[in-house]
Amino acid sequence: MNIIGIGLVAFASLTPLIWFVPLMAGNDAVALFSQYIGCVALIVMGISQLLACRFRWLEPVFGGLDRIYILHKWLGIIAMAAILLHDTVDAEMDGLGRETFLVELAETLGELSLYSLLILVVISVATFIPYHLWRWTHKFMGALFALSAFHFVFILKPFSIWDPLGLYVNAFCLLGILCYLYTLLPFDVLQGRFNYRIKTVERTGDAISVSLMPEKKGLSHRAGQFAFIQFDLDGWTEIHPFTISKAPDGDKSLRFSIKALGDDTYRLSNRLKVGTEARITPAYGHFTRSNSKKAEIWIAGGIGVTPFAAFAGTLQANHSPIHFFYCIRNRDQAAHLEEFETLAAKDENFHLHLIETTTRARLGMADVESAIEGPIQNYIAYYCGPKALRDILKTGFQAKGLPSRQFK
Repeated sequence: MNIIGIGLVAFASLTPLIWFVPLMAGNDAVALFSQYIGCVALIVMGISQLLACRFRWLEPVFGGLDRIYILHKWLGIIAMAAILLHDTVDAEMDGLGRETFLVELAETLGELSLYSLLILVVISVATFIPYHLWRWTHKFMGALFALSAFHFVFILKPFSIWDPLGLYVNAFCLLGILCYLYTLLPFDVLQGRFNYRIKTVERTGDAISVSLMPEKKGLSHRAGQFAFIQFDLDGWTEIHPFTISKAPDGDKSLRFSIKALGDDTYRLSNRLKVGTEARITPAYGHFTRSNSKKAEIWIAGGIGVTPFAAFAGTLQANHSPIHFFYCIRNRDQAAHLEEFETLAAKDENFHLHLIETTTRARLGMADVESAIEGPIQNYIAYYCGPKALRDILKTGFQAKGLPSRQFK
């Protein structure tokens, strides 16, 4: 996760103290602390709603979209903890004015949003909740955030909403509400704005390779990036991210390699055919090859081969040595294996190492060291696959002296 993004969230949350500290003179410090915590909850939720929009310019600030999702989840948890603390610590102060209908309504809506958000946060972090239920309930988060914003605007407090503190917190409330409305827009309005049509559907290992041509303007991407795609199928509204398993081409054609890993992708892989239309987002992700002249180690686990299929299409003549370790249960399940074998046969600097775990142990550092030439520190290693194997390999590479920045 990018430290810049974390720092910005912390800075945004601490900034209200500039105005809260002077308010402590002559006011109940405990109640004032409770109000500050409530403001932090609104700020954090506003940022969380922004992250949910998947704007590409967020990636350089907060990290790749996978990291943004993690941060989005944790900001929700932090906001919920802050709301609970705000509710537990009495925030009421004497002498702030009389309670009008709007004040009483704000108090009621505050309680409603608290308990409703608590339920939704539990659903969001629970791993046993089915995805379709999680997705349906998650849409209510923004509406409950709007209720919390209403609570802030009309509740009695020792400052006005037109004071700098009030304007500051309201800015995050407005940001969160606008971002929530953005996420409610139909997929093809702003996100899935590139129209494609399937040209070919082929079986490759235990996946299907889907090639698409643009209907009009195609999207630009870099090898290793992914995009969200929605296929035009009857009764199908799901939007899935898939890595583009093809290097950029002048005709803006794309290829996605889809493996049936769940109910949705299983049904999808059995329904796609030539001529099916699709709407696709701009490309995301920073898992791309660097411009370094260093030799490279590629390691793919299962369907994690997809970015490397795109990498392979970018290789120029006389490139630095590349050792590709393709980890798979058996060769029959290996997507795009023929492409890599063809490349290895004609390119003396590209070395393919097929690791079939049904006939041998999984990949270890000894396998890597025996295959490469020269010190391991002279390489850049790229990995895409299961997290458990990534953690083992990253530890192994670092133990052998490979700097962490050279393990992608």
